[in-house]
Amino acid sequence: MIRVVIADDHPVVRQGLCTFLGLQDDIEVVGEAGDGDEAVEIVAARAPDVLLLDLRMPVLDGLGALELLAERGLAVRVLVLTSVSDRADVAPAMRAGAAGFLYKDVDPGSLVQAIRAVAAGQVLLAPEAARAVLDGGGSVPATDNPSPLTEREREVLGLIAAGRSNREIARELSVAEKTVKTHVSNVLMKLGVQDRTQAALYAVRHGMG
Repeated sequence: MIRVVIADDHPVVRQGLCTFLGLQDDIEVVGEAGDGDEAVEIVAARAPDVLLLDLRMPVLDGLGALELLAERGLAVRVLVLTSVSDRADVAPAMRAGAAGFLYKDVDPGSLVQAIRAVAAGQVLLAPEAARAVLDGGGSVPATDNPSPLTEREREVLGLIAAGRSNREIARELSVAEKTVKTHVSNVLMKLGVQDRTQAALYAVRHGMG
């Protein structure tokens, strides 16, 4: 059973989500919050698997809630579910620890699949949010986190995060496209990610994009 907390400042939205998710055999809504501060307290008290988090809320917004969750060491997979369409919000949210980013116009069935995926440890982005990351949406300062990558692989990863194709990367680095494909495969394997979007998220979180 996947335990879920819903954080949204609109009661109608919370009620609708509770009703819909309550129909799922493997999902249980264990709490609701109307602001970020309340969401953090409920997560601390009820230890859910997934927190559905709106970004625009009073008292403490979604980004503030993500930061507070990290400060308090509360382990929960956060799936941002927001009506905000600002591309600049995606990178900060993912950098702050969100495991997924969806918009409220998502198909209900896709939302359920997203909750299951995030609970299982996957990273999930709406197509628009993925494009924002791949296009370099949002600035992220460099960090001192160690990387398992070689210098050349770090270069390739940075170009992936900038949305470059293999052909463009090959042209920029003056190497064969086949060589780039090998580097990309090595990057995905070393980072333990499945695709270029997840690799780009790693780059964003570690100041390499």
